[in-house]
Amino acid sequence: MDMRVARFGLQVHETLDSFVTNEALPNTGVDPDSFWKGFSGLVDELSPRNTELLAVRDRLQEQIDSWHLEQRGSAVELDDYKAFLIEIGYLVGEGGDFEISTANVDPEIATIAGPQLVVPVLNARFALNAANARWGSAFDAFYGTDIIPEEVGHEKGSSYNPVRGELVIARVNEELDAIIPINGASHRDVVEYSVNRSGSKAVLDIRTSSGTHQLNQPSQFVGYTLNESGNADSILLLNHGLHVELQIDRTHNVGVAHKAGVKDVLFESAVTTIQDCEDSVAAVDAEDKTAVYRNWLGLMK
Repeated sequence: MDMRVARFGLQVHETLDSFVTNEALPNTGVDPDSFWKGFSGLVDELSPRNTELLAVRDRLQEQIDSWHLEQRGSAVELDDYKAFLIEIGYLVGEGGDFEISTANVDPEIATIAGPQLVVPVLNARFALNAANARWGSAFDAFYGTDIIPEEVGHEKGSSYNPVRGELVIARVNEELDAIIPINGASHRDVVEYSVNRSGSKAVLDIRTSSGTHQLNQPSQFVGYTLNESGNADSILLLNHGLHVELQIDRTHNVGVAHKAGVKDVLFESAVTTIQDCEDSVAAVDAEDKTAVYRNWLGLMK
């Protein structure tokens, strides 16, 4: 039988109570009695409204079930069904045009057209990987998919296949040409990306066999790092609010095969991660819920 702890009118499963007391609250400045007293107050305040809404749901479901039973054996006309749903209040009329404005919203939500990654926080490894998934390797992504066909000699294999790697580099260069084009040249022809710091502002110089070029939009060059020799070992570019990092290392097994010594191209991808604390129907009891909260607490640390 589950053991419960009495907390200000609530019966709290001992697993959850122990987690809150011993793991969640320490170093927060909130003691267990204050936490449970406040939570109990919220339950008292919101429970009646929740009960009302559940009753509305039950009433609507009963009416819908009855309607379908009455129509048994007959073809259902969409217009008739829609009219019925409107009549019982399941569907409501479309309102007028409106606008919503918000303040203090992070750019990742408000303005950057980046994907959101949804992950079940019940699985600690999945949740951690998702939190770290903001940057992804374009080389790895293309290498491991069937976008690059596995023809004879182009197989993925159990170790790095430089022949397949050449196809990957060519495919990534096509992507770079599309989103960060070079004036008068292609990324496939680049033999060196270098940072010119002779002026008041650093400039990205892009050298090919035909000479030195600039980006079509120089403002897309937003950052860099230099190695001990003073050469660029990373170039940071920007497209529609999302970053692209060229990592340069001519000694790397990929960089040595790349004309410009690029060992990898990282794309900023999942700029926001939705940590799903309900996990659909997976987190159903106190132990499951506590595991979810413990994983989330670990991520926050």
